[in-house]
Amino acid sequence: MSRVFTLLLVLGFLSSGELAAQPLDNTKPLTFQGDLASEIVTGADKFLLRQLKNTIDARKRYWNRDTSSAGAYVDSVAPNRERLAEITGVVDSRKSFQDLDVLARTDGPVEAGKSELVTAFNVRWPSVREITGVGLLLKSAKPNGGFIIAIPDADQTPEMISGLAEGIPANQQFARRLAESGFTVLVPAVISREYGPRNNRGRMTTREFLYRSSYELGRHLIGFEIQKVLALVDWCESRNVPDTRIGVVGYGEGGLIALYSAALDTRIDAALVSGYFDSRQDMWSEPVSRNVYSFLDQFGDAEVASLVAPRPLIIEAAKGPEFELPSQGGAPAVLDTPDPKVVGMEVDRAKALIGKDDLAQISLIVSGDGHGAFASEKALQAVAQSVIGGSKIVPSGPALQPGAVATDVKAREHAQADEIEAHTQWLLTESHFIRKEFFKDLDTSSLEAYEKTVEPYRDYFRHETIGHFDLPMKEMNPRTRLIKETENWRQYDVVLDVFDDIIAYGILTVPKGIAKDEQRPVVVCQHGLEGRPQDVIGEEKYHIYSAFATKLADRGFITFAPQNLYIFTDRFRTLQRKSYPQRKTLFSIIVPQHQQIVNWLKSQPNVDDDRIAFYGLSYGGKSAMRIPPLVTDYCLSICSADFNEWVFKNATTQYNFSYMFTGEYEIFEWNLGGKFNYAEMAYLICPRPFMVERGHFDGVGEDQWVAYEFGKVRFMYQGLLKLKDKAEIEWFDGPHKINAVETFNFLHKHLNWPKPKE
Repeated sequence: MSRVFTLLLVLGFLSSGELAAQPLDNTKPLTFQGDLASEIVTGADKFLLRQLKNTIDARKRYWNRDTSSAGAYVDSVAPNRERLAEITGVVDSRKSFQDLDVLARTDGPVEAGKSELVTAFNVRWPSVREITGVGLLLKSAKPNGGFIIAIPDADQTPEMISGLAEGIPANQQFARRLAESGFTVLVPAVISREYGPRNNRGRMTTREFLYRSSYELGRHLIGFEIQKVLALVDWCESRNVPDTRIGVVGYGEGGLIALYSAALDTRIDAALVSGYFDSRQDMWSEPVSRNVYSFLDQFGDAEVASLVAPRPLIIEAAKGPEFELPSQGGAPAVLDTPDPKVVGMEVDRAKALIGKDDLAQISLIVSGDGHGAFASEKALQAVAQSVIGGSKIVPSGPALQPGAVATDVKAREHAQADEIEAHTQWLLTESHFIRKEFFKDLDTSSLEAYEKTVEPYRDYFRHETIGHFDLPMKEMNPRTRLIKETENWRQYDVVLDVFDDIIAYGILTVPKGIAKDEQRPVVVCQHGLEGRPQDVIGEEKYHIYSAFATKLADRGFITFAPQNLYIFTDRFRTLQRKSYPQRKTLFSIIVPQHQQIVNWLKSQPNVDDDRIAFYGLSYGGKSAMRIPPLVTDYCLSICSADFNEWVFKNATTQYNFSYMFTGEYEIFEWNLGGKFNYAEMAYLICPRPFMVERGHFDGVGEDQWVAYEFGKVRFMYQGLLKLKDKAEIEWFDGPHKINAVETFNFLHKHLNWPKPKE
């Protein structure tokens, strides 16, 4: 190496060190040398896991159990039962019906199968709107007057647990064994975990595919399956049997449905849950179709079990379904057999919550070492006696002989899935009217009335849609370092503390030539999915950003480019999974990060507190719709390359641009369809200026859907509130990018900053 080259290298290092040694005034030097984006995601993960742990003790604030009598107890937990129904989407009226429809061919017997002890029929029944339940009815040759709804796991069929198909040993065919023992048994089909590509795009299970649109529209696949079970309870009740007794029995996914059904409907007299009951603290790692928004905020399995009390509940610790789902478009997941020790602790916790032995009729039966066969004799005996006193499980009888052509279970499943999909697509068409009803108390008679009546909606958005951590923010403790200087501006890395393990980081660009007492407007420039602050200042390869943070600094604006959480694929997507059960989202962290950023910007001597704007592209456009409604210090918002008929984009199965088919499994937000589309989010920004930047050839949507949704925004601003020129849209002939023409004009106008001379 030449002496000259060595000298230049040393001088380079000195120059770099000199830059790092130049923090902004009133800040500490930033010395961190790792990847700050990774540090933010790692910190958020630690924070969310800690908050998840805290939910167990925090749940008690929602409960007010009265153990003075069985009736008083049931009444006292009614609000909790209503909440469970709401978050599982069990909110629609079921159809009334007279009887089950028996399904049979004209070229064979009516029976699906028959033995000396049991006759099986293929049946169908109405549930919600055009959704039907299908499965088997098993009639005992020696009926005891009791009814049991037997629910298989998602990887089992009604025929398998009824002895009409192979796959399960005879002694574990629990539907058949209960029927042989005298019960009338109803066996609903459950949507399977069939795995494959959707619309030739992301690979996921059928359960996840149906979960996605349901969740966006305030419903749930779990809820639809519960409704099918409760429709069978309706049928059992209508049989005019004296002192009708009804039980539910479920294994695996069927155990989930059985537990929730018994918790929600007090007409169910007893329940057996096998291979499912557990601590749900790791539900974020289970199949996403099990994700219930805000579940852990108020419930764990122990709390759900306490809703079954004082009715008998039998928990069987047995080998559960075990599998792993890869990340190939759908959400990755791992499902293991519940640890029998944890099952025992959760049962004990349930009894302690109920608080009185005569009300806590919860039995734990351990099959083998807790990993033994499901539907053990002891477990079946316990539930049989709980439904009909004195009942006994008889030894397995002769096999059922098929009486008809075997059911095409795949065709049956596809028909069931199609019904649910058709229902969610109908709900999608209704969602506009549901949101309109939700916003009925918004008074647009004057701007003053509007600003007053919009506040309850902002509060709802903060706590129920976005989610809010009720924690004090830490002292900002700003750390900065100069990273680049040109003749026009200086750029600094800035790190701020927010919560324990949560920091905010971004790049501040400060134009040169600002007078000592001069105050400038600030534009916060937000990157998109998998982005970094460097992308928007022009250091990285992504031309879609047009280096807009730097170009705005060249025009005299101070700019700040934050690092947001949506980076590192499954690392950030699982943060969303960890947030949802807590009644939180990614934005529950991102919003306070931005609040702290704004707080710090306002502390800077050359920043005008009243002129801090937000401008984001793509996922940064999503941020533009969710952050300014809650960080009201932002004086305007620009949504670029994202604004849409957002609920439609998430829930439609008719357009290929829909998230129904893609790998963004974290994108779905609970009941957004019933509360806030992008127009309604813009209402929370109003009367502050709001703008949309839309390229005709941006594949995130289609112009007509963008125009439809923006039309509602424009009508609110100009038609109702007479706020002329405060809501604008730029259409340009281009793709998914920052166009930086009319949006820049919008910023100059509303931030009252002169345009550069041509």
